[in-house]
Amino acid sequence: MVCANTWIRGNVPDNFIAYKPPSFPQCSSLEGRSSRAMRRIIKGLILVFLGVFVGVVAYEAIMFIRIGRLRTENPSTSSMIEARASEAQSQGQQPKREQQWVNIDRISPNLQRAVLAGEDTNFLTHHGFDYEALQKAWDDALRDAAREAKKEGENEDWLPTLPDFKRGASTISQQLAKNLYLSSRRSFFRKGQEAILTIFLERTLTKRRILELYLNVIEWGDGIYGAEAAAQHYFHKPASALSANEAAFLSAIIPNPRTLFNPQLHPRRVSRRQRIILRGMPYVRTP
Repeated sequence: MVCANTWIRGNVPDNFIAYKPPSFPQCSSLEGRSSRAMRRIIKGLILVFLGVFVGVVAYEAIMFIRIGRLRTENPSTSSMIEARASEAQSQGQQPKREQQWVNIDRISPNLQRAVLAGEDTNFLTHHGFDYEALQKAWDDALRDAAREAKKEGENEDWLPTLPDFKRGASTISQQLAKNLYLSSRRSFFRKGQEAILTIFLERTLTKRRILELYLNVIEWGDGIYGAEAAAQHYFHKPASALSANEAAFLSAIIPNPRTLFNPQLHPRRVSRRQRIILRGMPYVRTP
């Protein structure tokens, strides 16, 4: 575009009167409008990012308050329970829910040790936990179980290859965060939120309270939630009366009690993992 200050007037005849060059926008005016448009764009982006930031901070503040209430309050439901109810309703079925909240003092120490041995070997590391001894016991038991599986003609890996099923890939605190507040869908946002909630749980609650919450909300079968319901369902006794063998059985099915570690579908797989957990239990201390 040609600007007024760059217009070159050519030679015109003397009798050419009142010649007026065409009007063009001033360069300074164009630059000003462009600068103002850029400032508006930058301002808009800043406002968007600021709004997102404030929203995230507000959400995390609410979650921190909710987790803080868990010090004295028991959750009435969980994301996992609600997800299972939605699945059942979408299939035209009545949602199942067997759950009875019990204090950790009414949950057998055998079950507490079995869950720690099977799901989170580092849960109590800073409380005198013999990690090396448990690691050796676990590895020895895995080798024995693999030999037994081969002898019985199971050529494929008897234990599912997904990392979560090898042993506690997610800590008890991470699992609790997922069960209470998050969906099962895998995404970068969900993993980030899981990490934040896990930090909140660890900073706000004691290890004993985290374990108590975990043992009362995790899934132990179709519609079976918590240690008391699991003990009654599988052994017809309260959670406080579970033996070491029974506790190891319940711990063995935690990774996926409805399919991969369903004791009715895969009894030998569950039995092998049960024996592995039994070997590690003597090395675990409860909170």
